[in-house]
Amino acid sequence: MNIVEVSSLSKYFYVYKKDPGFLGSLKSLIHRKYETVKAVDSINFTIEKGEMVGFIGPNGAGKTTTLKMLSGLLYPTQGKATVLGFSPWERKEEFQKQFTIVMGQKNQLWWDLPAMETFLLQKEIYEVPEEKFSKTLSMLVDLLEMKQILHIPVRRLSLGQRMKAELVASLLHSPKVLFLDEPTIGLDVVMQRRIREFIREYNRRTQATVILTSHYMEDVKELCPRVIVIDHGKIAYDGALQKLVDTYVDHKMLNPVFSEEVNKNNLKKIGDILFFEPPQAKIRVKRQDVSKKAAELLSLFPVADLTIEEVPIEDVIEEIFTGQDHA
Repeated sequence: MNIVEVSSLSKYFYVYKKDPGFLGSLKSLIHRKYETVKAVDSINFTIEKGEMVGFIGPNGAGKTTTLKMLSGLLYPTQGKATVLGFSPWERKEEFQKQFTIVMGQKNQLWWDLPAMETFLLQKEIYEVPEEKFSKTLSMLVDLLEMKQILHIPVRRLSLGQRMKAELVASLLHSPKVLFLDEPTIGLDVVMQRRIREFIREYNRRTQATVILTSHYMEDVKELCPRVIVIDHGKIAYDGALQKLVDTYVDHKMLNPVFSEEVNKNNLKKIGDILFFEPPQAKIRVKRQDVSKKAAELLSLFPVADLTIEEVPIEDVIEEIFTGQDHA
């Protein structure tokens, strides 16, 4: 069952352009120049119930604009989309009670009051029955391990604690669709991991559909089997994350640790040397030659340890964005 359906969806913005200086200002009084910016340009995709999809791309690619249209915050220039069978921009009450949007750079908590006060307000806004509210709040608080901070003023919470509270406030009405826009931005590595674990477990328990945007590729790698790559408003890739790696990268990395001194020039017969600082090295080899080259490395050199790695996802995405040829 498709929860999200997007067809030829576009959003254009008309941006005023002024020539520099005083003369440019005078000219603009008579004739203004505008430029059409295609933030989202005729995209198509569907998402099924319970899917966790990574929506990734560089800054300005159209990720947040797409989420804002799917949540009804923006009206599209053309095309159509449905979420849970509703047209989001009609902003029907029944629809608004079934989704949530969490933006890592925005907050909805009252700064000078404890998070619990915001939770109670959300309960009234979404008309959540008392029994359901108590049960959902208990589950979320337990999952996020935040019972001890419920009654502390928000301004006294750390960034990670505030992000936990933001998630609870956004999920108290048990939404069926989660739009998560950079939910771990600014958090330390430990807190990022905890937020990822929470999102994964929440999806498992509720079968909520999740669309996640993030510049932290670990978020996408750990949570999303499927990714949609968007660049300059157009979809560059839609499919399995592993297939993305296989399609755009035809090499792997051999990372040997040597037990004795090794001549760097002799290593060149194995592959491209990206790093060499004895006793460690990083060698790039063709994907189809990995087994053969690893065997050569082990037989010709004093290798104490050897690991074989995929190219980091960050590098794969960068290759797509920059339009580089396959390595």
